[in-house]
Amino acid sequence: MSSINPRAVQIEAEVVSNKKVGAYHHMVFSVEGMAASARPGNFVAISVGGESTGLVLRRAFAIYRATDKSLPAGSNGLIELVIAPHGQGSTWLASRQVHEKVNMVGPLGTSFGIPTEPVRALLVGGGYGSAPLFGLAELLKSRGCRVDMVLGASSAGKIYAPLEGKRSVSSMTITTDDGSAGLQGRVSDALPQLIEENESEIIYSCGPMAMLQAIQAIADKYNLLHQASVEESMACGIGVCMTCVVPLRGSDGVVRMSRTCIDGPVMDGSNVIWDSQRRIPEGTWGA
Repeated sequence: MSSINPRAVQIEAEVVSNKKVGAYHHMVFSVEGMAASARPGNFVAISVGGESTGLVLRRAFAIYRATDKSLPAGSNGLIELVIAPHGQGSTWLASRQVHEKVNMVGPLGTSFGIPTEPVRALLVGGGYGSAPLFGLAELLKSRGCRVDMVLGASSAGKIYAPLEGKRSVSSMTITTDDGSAGLQGRVSDALPQLIEENESEIIYSCGPMAMLQAIQAIADKYNLLHQASVEESMACGIGVCMTCVVPLRGSDGVVRMSRTCIDGPVMDGSNVIWDSQRRIPEGTWGA
């Protein structure tokens, strides 16, 4: 049975910076030695609401970037997050001021697999779900890989930091549903041409489940590896509550309900049963 990431620790993380960027908040936390263990694709689980809150469950946030080095302020590690203030928990977190502290557990979950040899990688992100792809792009580029990125959202204001992304990739493509920036349409509309033009060999993705399913269909068509960071609600982040399960086909061919916070969030897209529609597929082990 899978277990919590063995590198995970629980700390009081201090807010170093909190800046509003478009529809999101870019937050930086001093995390002691946690940053040294963080990998692209990992996430953190944060206690929200304060001491007297009724918000019992933690909130999970993908790590945007981790920096492990000595800093003037005395911190030996920083973790950056992109927060979309939608619900009570994320809105509370986005309102934290510099020097305030939050209780954080991390790094959690699986990370993206990095090729041992340079490859042509295509990174695809949807909305703030694109956050973990920026650190991944930098790592792949440092390994000699060609990195092409596609960022999509409903409108221009929900594309996160496209200019920053351009600095880490060979090419950047923007898509918006309403046509307010880049190409009008969905990221999946742009992929076939990009795959053919750039001779892509592997796809890394993060975003809404419907988007990931569409990407997997394209990956199947072109016979490409697809590592997807699955977006399911993670109420605890440590494998206890079972709210984030998805049907996953194992190496033995058996479908099991697997916890995305433990067995993921990064998964081989070809093993996820994307069309389950949040139901347990017939023949699933234990059903």
